[in-house]
Amino acid sequence: MARHVVAASSEIAPGDRKLVDAGGRAIVIFNLGGEFFALANRCPHQAGELHKGKLCGLVRSPEPGVYEYTREGEMIRCPWHSWEFDVRTGKSWCDPARIRTRRYDVKVEHGADLVEGPYVAETFKVAIENDYLVIDV
Repeated sequence: MARHVVAASSEIAPGDRKLVDAGGRAIVIFNLGGEFFALANRCPHQAGELHKGKLCGLVRSPEPGVYEYTREGEMIRCPWHSWEFDVRTGKSWCDPARIRTRRYDVKVEHGADLVEGPYVAETFKVAIENDYLVIDV
């Protein structure tokens, strides 16, 4: 698995998203209250770009005439045909056992912990001030 440093964690505000390229793959990263989740930027239905979709929640009805809106901002709705996917898992809302978009693990790593490769070069001390988002593809 290749690792890709794709963004500083400070670039994605809570409730927002960012489209990134990781090894030629279009991936959209979501910040849900400080937790980061990454999905392929492609709806499995007809390849709509999920980063252009609307973040929404779920409406549930425990009984007729009673409605509850839950999980606000945790579902992404495809902009083409309104298929909805759980940002945390990539599973579709209509058929979670069969339909999903690919999910990637996202880690927040301190810049000082990142290793750039097997190359050895003259080094200098550097102060690291930000954390960065890393995706394993």
